[in-house]
Amino acid sequence: MSHPRSFQELAAIAQQVAEECARIVVQGYRVRPKAGTKGCVVDLVTEFDLKSEAHLRQRFAELTPDIPILAEEQGGQATDGLCWYCDPLDGTTNFVHGHPFFCVSIGAMQDNVPVVGAVVAPVLGVTWVGYQGGPATRNGDPCEVSRTEVIQEALLATGFPPDRSREPDNNFAAWANVKRRCRGVRRCGSAALDLCLVADGTYDGYWERNLHAWDIVAGAAVVLAAGGRLSGLDGAETRLVSGNIVATNGAVHQELLGLLEGK
Repeated sequence: MSHPRSFQELAAIAQQVAEECARIVVQGYRVRPKAGTKGCVVDLVTEFDLKSEAHLRQRFAELTPDIPILAEEQGGQATDGLCWYCDPLDGTTNFVHGHPFFCVSIGAMQDNVPVVGAVVAPVLGVTWVGYQGGPATRNGDPCEVSRTEVIQEALLATGFPPDRSREPDNNFAAWANVKRRCRGVRRCGSAALDLCLVADGTYDGYWERNLHAWDIVAGAAVVLAAGGRLSGLDGAETRLVSGNIVATNGAVHQELLGLLEGK
């Protein structure tokens, strides 16, 4: 069922809830919270992931009860209509080790298109918001993708999956090929933040494999609002549930895709 609220109103709700969740998770920053594992030894979860998700589920039940939720810790049923995709704490490994690059990421997709995103990084003190038909903002100020035109001058970002035992899924070969050709590649450990840093022009592009939709929907909506381009590794417009994504300023997109193919 389509919700009567506008994307602008939903973005304001997403920002509000993300800010509330950020205040919860930041209480565990640099206290070395106890971490459990999910699936493999490097895929971590803490009590703050769980508290944040419990809060966002409660708040969305109050604010948008007819919009389904898919979130990292408790899952949910995705729909082709309007649906919230939430990561209650993106960058848990960073968080556990006292690294400041972590965030709360709340986005929405409609008909497989990212339409709303709010990403709050409490220690960095930065909030990004974007929605279809509206601007992308960084701390309330409009932001847009960079104007870098060639890969040699590009600062890029990527990430690596928890299970890094297999090629090409571990991303090592692609990383090495891109690294030889661009100005630099950063790996900061949060897909949502990487996408937002493309949206505000810090990075010229970003790619990653084997992600979940809750990792990337919010940041992808901000990238689109900022004038960026999204695709899969094959260059086709991506269904974000596939988990493979390339996000750029548009100008370096084809060149980056070629490098990812090993050209």
